[in-house]
Amino acid sequence: MPRPYVLLSVATSVDGHIDDTSSSRLLLSNSEDFARVDQVRAESDAILIGAGTMRADNPRLLVNSDERRAARVAAGKPEYPLKVTVSASGNLDRDLKFWHHGGEKVAYTTDAAEEKLRATLSGLADVVSTGEGIDFGALLDDLGERGIERLMVEGGGQIHTAFLSQGLADEIHLAIAPLVVGEADAPRFLNPATYPGGSTRRMHLAEARTIGDVVLLRYLPKQESTA
Repeated sequence: MPRPYVLLSVATSVDGHIDDTSSSRLLLSNSEDFARVDQVRAESDAILIGAGTMRADNPRLLVNSDERRAARVAAGKPEYPLKVTVSASGNLDRDLKFWHHGGEKVAYTTDAAEEKLRATLSGLADVVSTGEGIDFGALLDDLGERGIERLMVEGGGQIHTAFLSQGLADEIHLAIAPLVVGEADAPRFLNPATYPGGSTRRMHLAEARTIGDVVLLRYLPKQESTA
């Protein structure tokens, strides 16, 4: 089965951070951009976040609009996209909101953590090992076999880095907020890695538009800039 189309969705500060180091979540998007993200979720077959984001933010990860969920059902789709997470360690609490809201869930892990995670998430999620380590290609293969055609990846930085550095991302939605975090230890959109083509390869910019005080840049990383 074909792998799903992979869309990386992220909001950053002007200096490239996705959060600060405070105990509360930094809201980078505005209300208009949050509505856009909800629409992108509604158009996706699955939404993925990493275990670190789950522990830090404890999100429900839902399509929030009643109208958008109704439109999914009218189109013959589940009310909610499949919710996906990745944990190499298998250290995920079954009380996290992620497991108790929305529709079906699947957790990808390693051989070493599979048994533990199956026991923890019994009755809450399907658990799949991708081998000795997290194999993102195998993850996409499994999602393809599940009929997932469009995967939205919402982070965090380690997950975005893995997809982009391994050449697995088809599209990037980068929303830049008009603020500066300025903290060296604050998490970033991407971590140091070897990326396809290196630092001189220019990605194709498919769209640039303002959404209130946020700027949305839509890149197609598998295509090179023709400018």
